Amino acid sequence: MAFSFWMLLVAGLLPYITVGFAKFSARGYDNHHPRQWAAGLQGRQARAYAAHQNHFEFFPFFAAAVIIAELRTGGSSSVNLLAMTAIGARIAYTAFYLTDRAILRSICWLIGMLCIIALFGAAAAGK
Repeated sequence: MAFSFWMLLVAGLLPYITVGFAKFSARGYDNHHPRQWAAGLQGRQARAYAAHQNHFEFFPFFAAAVIIAELRTGGSSSVNLLAMTAIGARIAYTAFYLTDRAILRSICWLIGMLCIIALFGAAAAGK
């Protein structure tokens, strides 16, 4: 299996890791009313929950880019590198979100998005 597909697995797990952090680092998690519970979060737990939501927003675009790039290029080191860079940026994004470093978080978000655009570019070029 292509390395970039393993990056899809990591991207798919990121939302669950961040929400797990929010749930297990805050007191009073209510599994009967998780959305009401999430609305009352503050600080690091609220940022973890926001990262959770943003990872879900990132995933479909990233997945489409990786799959299309793999199909069009037949697999290449550039596709693997772009996928790995996007995931590295998302992991850093999460760390910066949790530590409330907004500028660095936004830069990592942008890097992830640029990787997605580059994956589509690689697919268009067939390389």
